[in-house]
Amino acid sequence: MNGEGKEEGVVNMDVHNEKLVYMWGYLPGALPQGSPILSPLAVRSTVHAWKDVCGGGCGFAMAISESGKLITWGSTDDLGQSYVTSGKHGETPEAFPLPTEASIVKAAAGWAHCVAATDNGEVYTWGWKECIPSGKVFSDPSGAGGMEKDVFERQNLFFTEQGSPRSQGSRSSGGSGTLYGLDGRGSKDESTKRRRISSAKQAAESSSTGDETPSAFPCLVTLNPGVRIVTVSAGGRHTLALSDIGQVWGWGYGGEGQLGLGSRIRMVSSPHPIPCIDSSYGKERAAVLSRGGMTSEGQGFRVPGTYVKGIACGGRHSAVITDAGALLTFGWGLYGQCGQGSTDDELSPTCVSSLLGIRIEGVAAGLWHTVCVSADGDLYTFGGNQFGQLGTGGDQAETLPRLLEAPSLENIHAKTISCGARHSTVISEDGKVFCWGWNKYGQVLMLNPNQSSNLRASGMTLECIHFCSLHSVPICMSANLRTYDFVNVKQLGLGDVIDRNVPSQVTIDSCVPKNVACGWWHTLLLAESPT
Repeated sequence: MNGEGKEEGVVNMDVHNEKLVYMWGYLPGALPQGSPILSPLAVRSTVHAWKDVCGGGCGFAMAISESGKLITWGSTDDLGQSYVTSGKHGETPEAFPLPTEASIVKAAAGWAHCVAATDNGEVYTWGWKECIPSGKVFSDPSGAGGMEKDVFERQNLFFTEQGSPRSQGSRSSGGSGTLYGLDGRGSKDESTKRRRISSAKQAAESSSTGDETPSAFPCLVTLNPGVRIVTVSAGGRHTLALSDIGQVWGWGYGGEGQLGLGSRIRMVSSPHPIPCIDSSYGKERAAVLSRGGMTSEGQGFRVPGTYVKGIACGGRHSAVITDAGALLTFGWGLYGQCGQGSTDDELSPTCVSSLLGIRIEGVAAGLWHTVCVSADGDLYTFGGNQFGQLGTGGDQAETLPRLLEAPSLENIHAKTISCGARHSTVISEDGKVFCWGWNKYGQVLMLNPNQSSNLRASGMTLECIHFCSLHSVPICMSANLRTYDFVNVKQLGLGDVIDRNVPSQVTIDSCVPKNVACGWWHTLLLAESPT
């Protein structure tokens, strides 16, 4: 549920240095006894040299080997769907059985599906069937797949609960679901959309009862001839892929418009190009006029830019950035996470007109909110704010992008942004980190778990950052890793089970961190050590 950070400022390392992967947290199949890993533990592999680590994974870990293989481990058979999705690899890291010899360059995991891009521009995906496009499906040689039905139903319920703030204690008036700051309009919209979500859930569960295998095995995604994919992003139940010429493709679930195809089509079973540039606003003339986006001929708005350079998937919404720095959003809008000044769903890519004239360089998407950074280093946030994830100092939702003007951000040039499900993080150009939002488990390094606050990681230069959902980890180039959160499953790597709601230091001697990736209950660190 994120965008991609920039790579400027990454220290060049000796290519002959040994690369190591460390893990900590809860990977149920990573140790014979199935206990949490309380301190950083090197992932032992006598077969694979490491190249990168991958985010996502509910109960399993993913990484990429130097030879371009996707490596998975850490799952157990009682995890059902996750066990199948991970390739059923437990304690020993093993290559995931993809039907290709091409090297994997990018990979991501959604709620219950995975997607990977190869160095020749192909895309493979697997997992929950409703997330998988049509195409040649390669069957599992072991014939496994009899366990998934009940797991599918449980995960369907889990996803619906994750999408509903009621299960997370959202703030409403008398339980009516009224959204703060929306002049009382949120209650009706929320009620309507909850009925729609409930109907979708019932239909999905109904369809699953007649299908013994809701999990699909690796599928080569069929695209138009000549299309080469360079990066991928996985949302709740949808996937976006970006080609080398800046065209966005999408597939999976699109019931709230998160696939940007102009309708509420629930299932898109084959990849479709998403018309981000040429589609204009895709709305009637009056709506375009009200946004001040007409051309000199009065025929409609032309989105600035010629191609898309960045993509991000939220829980049920999506965002893209053009080469000219325009931000477009589409999908679920209940909390204003599309930034269009309303809580309406956006069924087509729609330019965030209030940001026109401001060059947007990066975007990240959480479950109900969106954060973007401009070329000038300013931060803009919008969407749900039940847990302070917008960083505005209050709890009101913002349906239009709001410039963050917190005193702690004065003279700060934001560079890299990342969103968890309900929290946000930024790295500044001079290597400072700021976090805010949901802190039930200390995931945003706040001094007081009941308040939102901007904090600095002083005296350190941050190199790379990656987040996925429930916890946050920045890396520093001095090989000191500061971690915080979800300590109930001990993924802080501090050697004990004491909860911490302030940053604590994890030290790994004689290595330099290169990248970090967070799954649901675990953390992976890629580091280099002189040989």
